[in-house]
Amino acid sequence: MNKLAVLTSGGDAPGMNAAVRAAVRAGIYYNYEVYGVKRGFEGLINGDLEKLNASSVADIIHKGGTFLKTARSQAFMTPEGRKKAVDMLTSMDIRAVIVIGGDGSFRGAEALSREGIQTIGIPATIDNDLAYTDFTIGFDTAVNTVLQAVTNIRDTSSSHEKTTIIEVMGRNCGDLALYAGAAGGAESIIVPEKPFTIKEIGEKIRRGRSRGKLHHILMLAEGAGSAVDIQRKLESETGEKSRITVLGFIQRGGDPTASDRLLASRMGLKAVEACKNGTDSSLIGIRNNDLTITKIDEALSYKKRDDGELTRLTEILST
Repeated sequence: MNKLAVLTSGGDAPGMNAAVRAAVRAGIYYNYEVYGVKRGFEGLINGDLEKLNASSVADIIHKGGTFLKTARSQAFMTPEGRKKAVDMLTSMDIRAVIVIGGDGSFRGAEALSREGIQTIGIPATIDNDLAYTDFTIGFDTAVNTVLQAVTNIRDTSSSHEKTTIIEVMGRNCGDLALYAGAAGGAESIIVPEKPFTIKEIGEKIRRGRSRGKLHHILMLAEGAGSAVDIQRKLESETGEKSRITVLGFIQRGGDPTASDRLLASRMGLKAVEACKNGTDSSLIGIRNNDLTITKIDEALSYKKRDDGELTRLTEILST
């Protein structure tokens, strides 16, 4: 019987458990012995592996986080660490590894593949910052988490007639701010992909006030600048005082949405079938609702493009 391992790595994302569940049960369906690796690549080095069965992943499809746990491994970045990981896999006769995570995790997957291990990646990160795929597991849930916060903040922002700066995660990708801002009716959205000026924001606030708008929601992607700096400049250049809300790690938690559960399940099955078919080390993605398989080095070379249509939509509707 062939063997494969599955691990989650890097920042957690809602839907990781659903992806693990799908990989385990699909693996069993295709007559694999499936091993769960605890705490990502660190667990691979330390031999922290557990054989899983269908019951091991029962009742986790709806849970956020990852029951396999996750960690960042400095040791795996060294040749010695990678050798230990490969030796561990070889000693257990495990020929394939499914890596669930984001960009950093896939760099690790690429390194593992260079050591001769078949490696298939499933994208799971709330940042949605992987250019080879339209969406990553966890992004939809995070957007809805931010959206709920925007709804709540708008109530108090209106009551106090204030501008509120809401800072969201995403590293150097503005998708989380852009999608949540568009869906939540934010008046201003600041993302790394598009330049902005305080003057433009001030003018939007002024136009809103002139037609009786009581509040102004400014959605800020963390990679686009400091909320404190923007708050200070707004007051000094336009006289507008504002409040800051930094949502932080609340965006990573919570039960995954139906969309994320389905995406994770589809990708988990696709990853196992890629292992079964002997596919070269690759990453699973989705384009126009069709699953894709792209070689790791090619996938990681893609550059993220700005969603011009959505940006244009928000500019028109927030005037």
